[in-house]
Amino acid sequence: MKHHFLDQYSNLRSPVHALDPRVKIITLFSFLFFVIFTPITQAPKFALYGALVFSTILISRIPLEFVLKRSLVIVPFVLLVAIGLPFLGSGDAAGSYNISIFRITHSALLIFLNVLVKSWLCVLSMIVLTATTPFPKLLNGFQRLKLPKIFIMILSFMYRFIFIFIDEFGRMHRARDARAPSLGRIQHIKIVGCMIGTLFVRSYERGERVYTAMRSRGFNGEIKLTRELEFKRFDAFFFASFFSLLILILVVV
Repeated sequence: MKHHFLDQYSNLRSPVHALDPRVKIITLFSFLFFVIFTPITQAPKFALYGALVFSTILISRIPLEFVLKRSLVIVPFVLLVAIGLPFLGSGDAAGSYNISIFRITHSALLIFLNVLVKSWLCVLSMIVLTATTPFPKLLNGFQRLKLPKIFIMILSFMYRFIFIFIDEFGRMHRARDARAPSLGRIQHIKIVGCMIGTLFVRSYERGERVYTAMRSRGFNGEIKLTRELEFKRFDAFFFASFFSLLILILVVV
């Protein structure tokens, strides 16, 4: 089965898609640096950071609904912080808000906004990177930027094999339903446990076969492309423009 998770819209045609992956990676980390180290009290700067991200999304022609749905990955972390709001921060009664039996201080609210706004902007920017770059090119870009080879290999095999495991588990699940359509809760738990154990054994065996096959074909741990990455003038122009806007937001606003 063919799966798309990160790079579903990586084959679209747009100026962002045409950029060298190395430029997009460096631009992403520059943006993350500025967002993380900007105090949350400077709201206008974060509004401009958000405008910069959404402008890039519009230029890339990625559906906005797709990006917003993917960005919901931060919800569990934000809820975790929200649960601890009554126990965070310090302040007097004048600088606090009463919600039912809980008292939330102004400093605790700033902590919550710090996590919410910064994490959401960072996730949005990472979605733009992965959605506009085919996964092999993204890995090759990290490789050309001298990321340790072991990390690149872990990312490559994890992304590709997880879908094989999902398909394998789906086949095992259908086989179980065909042979035992009605089971009690205890029996169901036991069978699921056996399925997970069997899946680990099969994944280990398949991994060994795939590794042997790849080594026999000359694989040396490097991610290779049919066309080598080429740094163009537009790449330099995009990075210079984006970085200049970040500096402008930091200094002027």
